[in-house]
Amino acid sequence: MAAEGDDRLYPRRPMVGVGAIVWDGARMLLERRGRPPAQGDWAIPGGLIEVGETAEDAVRREVREECGIEVSVGPLVGVFEPILRDADGRVRYHFVLVDYLAYYRSGELSAGDDAAEVRWVAADDLAGFELRPATREMIGRALALVAAETVSQKEDQ
Repeated sequence: MAAEGDDRLYPRRPMVGVGAIVWDGARMLLERRGRPPAQGDWAIPGGLIEVGETAEDAVRREVREECGIEVSVGPLVGVFEPILRDADGRVRYHFVLVDYLAYYRSGELSAGDDAAEVRWVAADDLAGFELRPATREMIGRALALVAAETVSQKEDQ
């Protein structure tokens, strides 16, 4: 039934994870997933929360492990629940993912952990990447937050 050692496959309960829409002031970070589920797909960095770890700590750890950079965690962008079923209708994967806007702080971008490739992408170039609809929606929400922050900063000056 489940692959040996993979408690994500055919889980007994949903797995809770985080994602980071990382902004560097002009570009957004995308990664090509190196492992299932979604292996080969472009996505935002993220992964499961470890026992005893806060969601924000998980965001920082996952981005560091997958992309080699340090981030500060910003506001919550949204929550979504991908549920993938097999041909028999059984739940193969079930995640509850909490996505945050995060800001690049330091480090050299490099693919690590379960990322096959990482890349900074200008917002205008996102259309050229095949992204899942939920990922595209979360990125849109994050860009709206960034735009609102920019307007607010200009008004404060």
